[in-house]
Amino acid sequence: MACVMDGNGRWAAQRSLSRTAGHEAAEAAVIDVIEAARSAGITWLSLYAFSTENWRRPAGEVDILMRLVRRTIRKHAPALHARGVRCRFLGMADPRIPPSLAQDITDLMTLTSDNRQMTLTIAFDHGGRRDIVEAARSLIRAAVPAEQVTEATFARHLPYSDTPDVDLVIRTSGEQRISNFMLWQVAYAEWVFPQVLWPDFRATHLWECLDAYRRRQRRFGDVRQPTATTGEGLR
Repeated sequence: MACVMDGNGRWAAQRSLSRTAGHEAAEAAVIDVIEAARSAGITWLSLYAFSTENWRRPAGEVDILMRLVRRTIRKHAPALHARGVRCRFLGMADPRIPPSLAQDITDLMTLTSDNRQMTLTIAFDHGGRRDIVEAARSLIRAAVPAEQVTEATFARHLPYSDTPDVDLVIRTSGEQRISNFMLWQVAYAEWVFPQVLWPDFRATHLWECLDAYRRRQRRFGDVRQPTATTGEGLR
């Protein structure tokens, strides 16, 4: 399962607050969703926190976002580790990421590296197109013959190649865009677009999205009579 955490700015604007207040309020939603996903038995969860395009935002807002991420990591690292959550960060290629934040991220990944109850992937400084380009470069560097390049071999050159395809993507705030998010992995994902803004998103909303997923009929391009998913394949 994956979440595009959208709506922080609009949440703040509706309350005549700064955009920073919206980003700060988003922390509670992140923790609630992680806990709810664990309770639902989801073992792979990806959260879209910061895209390669988000660097275009005002420098002051980006700086605040970086500090908020660092504060959140330091605050919740012990609890995530205690709950058996393995934390990974997808992206992290831009030199503008503050060294102090990069170090905290490295420490968190090291601390939780042996955990297996859930793999939490934070897409941070992430771009799906960039991942695909990097995979192509990796294939070229490995001198893989063109006739040996298949979907399976290509996927093995993606960052975190053990990540399974995403079954369900939740994008809050009602916006209906992919936004360059895990483009390879979401190729056959089901999407749900709840109207609720991310800072207000809680476990009850997650359960509603899971229920919507379980009632979907997934064909994967086939023409046979579809059957409703039971949700058992959701990871």
